[in-house]
Amino acid sequence: MPKPEITPGAPCWADLMTSDIEKAKAFYAELFGWTYEVGDEEKYGGYTTAWKDGEQVAGLMTKMPEQATMPDVWTLYFNSADINETARKVEEAGGQTFVAPMEVPDQGHMAVFADTDGAVFGVWQGTGHAGFEKVAEPGSPVWFENFTRAYDPTVKFYQDALGWETSVMGDSPEFRYTTLGSGDESKAGIMDAVDFLPEGVPANWHIYWGVTDADAAIETATRLGAQVIRPIEDTPFGRMATVADPFGAVFLINEGFRQD
Repeated sequence: MPKPEITPGAPCWADLMTSDIEKAKAFYAELFGWTYEVGDEEKYGGYTTAWKDGEQVAGLMTKMPEQATMPDVWTLYFNSADINETARKVEEAGGQTFVAPMEVPDQGHMAVFADTDGAVFGVWQGTGHAGFEKVAEPGSPVWFENFTRAYDPTVKFYQDALGWETSVMGDSPEFRYTTLGSGDESKAGIMDAVDFLPEGVPANWHIYWGVTDADAAIETATRLGAQVIRPIEDTPFGRMATVADPFGAVFLINEGFRQD
């Protein structure tokens, strides 16, 4: 499959902040078949890149001491052609800045924000590192989704802050859903989760990772210490389940959606 075309405002990278990087690497290696390349400790703090079939699909990093009380978490990044301008638009749209734009030597610039409902996301302006080299295949991301209790304001936020051109996929009381782009060209979604997002769980972005066999993937994940949060179910968009890795970082697996 050709390398993904990453346009401004679209998902471009994901990384895991973990409390035990060696055990996390072993978990995802067995689950997704990832291999790893560890970055220079002095220059990049040992930031680890995950590869699938020789192509970059994710990053992993150890939590800093001051982050010890924070949960392990996957963070989704969106592409920006001008990260300082994006930061300005995020603030104007009512978002929060957690990490102001900063340079990653020889790779690009990053920042971390929260949208108007509190969902955390990153922004990346690449130079040496463009982002995902593989998507929509097993072992790579197949979809990205925001669960929010403030659906209309959240849609407007991404339109204003990231320049999203959106399409309404569903507008019934049971299913309100908006996508970045439309149809087969859509790249991410926003779901009205007011009726099912558990109390105390903030709005958040979810990453769906492709697998060839969802049942086998769940069996592997649980054997390795993961917890199934939402059991496997068949949907019009593939066979999927929600999982927390052995250290609590939540992600989804998907068999079938957009995968050859």
